[in-house]
Formats: sequence, structure tokens, C-alpha cells
Amino acid sequence: MPRTVSRDGTAIAFDRLGEGQPLILVDGALCSRAFGPMPALAPLLARHFAVYLYDRRGRNESGDTLPYAVEREIDDLQSMIDVAGGSAFVYGISSGAALALEAARRGLRITKLALYEAPFIVDASRPPQPPDFLARLEQAVRSNRRSDAVKMFLQLVGVPKIATMVMPIIPAWSKLKAAAHTLPYDITIVAANQQGRPLGADVYSSVSVPTLVLDGGKSPAWIRNGMRALANAVPSAVYQTIPGQTHNVKAASLAPALIAFFNASAAATPADQAR
Repeated sequence: MPRTVSRDGTAIAFDRLGEGQPLILVDGALCSRAFGPMPALAPLLARHFAVYLYDRRGRNESGDTLPYAVEREIDDLQSMIDVAGGSAFVYGISSGAALALEAARRGLRITKLALYEAPFIVDASRPPQPPDFLARLEQAVRSNRRSDAVKMFLQLVGVPKIATMVMPIIPAWSKLKAAAHTLPYDITIVAANQQGRPLGADVYSSVSVPTLVLDGGKSPAWIRNGMRALANAVPSAVYQTIPGQTHNVKAASLAPALIAFFNASAAATPADQAR
């Protein structure tokens, strides 16, 4: 299993599939190379690109270095870009989309950027993140109450409480618990954009790379409102909806949109890229 080393010495585990232009995949909360949507998506994309699938820090086979900082996760992505040859396409989902967006804002050599449902709350269509949520989540992690931390997170993102009470019996629960200590990382990444306020007029104006902002046609209004707002805030962005999909987007439905976008020539118009 190949590894790269981030700026702070953290080992980041990854796999490479396929040949072609490098494309790095950035997971959302609780997910890794071993669990979540990327293992199904990566082989579909690897028919067209050299796909780099990595474990975000603290997950699966990657290391971790405390204290956590978003800057360190951006350094991790930079280390993956270096492995890929110095520049790369990047696709991120959920909190991974927010992380990839922040990396582009800070000037990493991302040549094209695709984002699926960064969980931004930009209006009153759902309550904002509670102001004490991160502190309570961190306390659960410090107390080694991993199941409690996962349940808190799932309820925050909309899973009914009754469902979280029975989820510990499912086979995947052990994998969710194994990554519970990284949940504060994801909340730290997205917290500023979960306050129910419009995106700042200039906060993403420096993201100049071609950007595809995606959501699912069956996703809740609040997250789709956030993605439309983000597409308007990024100067080079194109907004596209994947029909019939939710936040748990199916790889077979998502892959064609990503392939079309990343394969589009630089001369293509935004309207062409969105088709």
C-alpha cells in the first residue's frame, strides 16, 4: 500500500487506479478507502483518469497528528497533489467538498474542481449548527463515547433519533465508530458555513479554476439552496443537479457527470460542461 507524508510528518495512505490525467477523490465524514461512496466510484472514474483514493488523516490506514487544524488537512491534499505530479483534478463530497473548496481558495494547484453537496446552511430552510455542538462532540470523543459521538453527528445531519438508536446493530456500525474521533475535524471544516447566513460576497471569489457544483434532485431544500448559492459565489462555477439522487448519491448516477466535466476541454463553455 503506497503512502505519502504530509508536511507535519503524518503518513497518508492511498491507492491509485487507472491511467490518464490525475484525479484525487476527497471523502466526507466517517468515510475512507475502505468504507463509503468512493470505493464504488473510483473504478468507474479509473476508466478515464488516474484516480487517487486516499484516507483522510485519522482514518483507516492514515496517521494523525494533534492538534487538529484545517490547514493540516489541506497540507495532506497538497501531498497527494505532489504524488500525482504537481497538479490534479479534485472531486470532493460533503465535508470533503468543503475541504477541497477551501484548498482551491488557498491556491493549491487544482486544475478542475467538482463538489457534491457541501453541507452549507445559507438561509432559514433548516436550523443552523448549534453553537455548542462542536464542544459537545469533542467531549464525547475525549470521553471515548464513540457511539454517542456518531449518533450526535447523524442526528445533526438529519437522521431521526429513533433510527440512530437501532443503528448500532448494523454491521457497518463498527466502521463508523472507528472514525468517530475524526468527526470534530469535519465539523470544524464546515462550521463557518452552517450558520444560516448567506455566503460572503467575496469569500470564494479567488477560486478561479473551472468548478462543477453538484446536488441531488431528491436532496432537501436547504442543501440545494446552499449549492446554488455556492455556484453563484464561485466565478467559474457551473451548477448541475443529478436527477433522482440524495446525499447518498449512487456512483453510477454521479460518474457520468464527473467524467463529462473533467474530460471537457478548457475551451468549452460553462453551458457545454453542464450538459
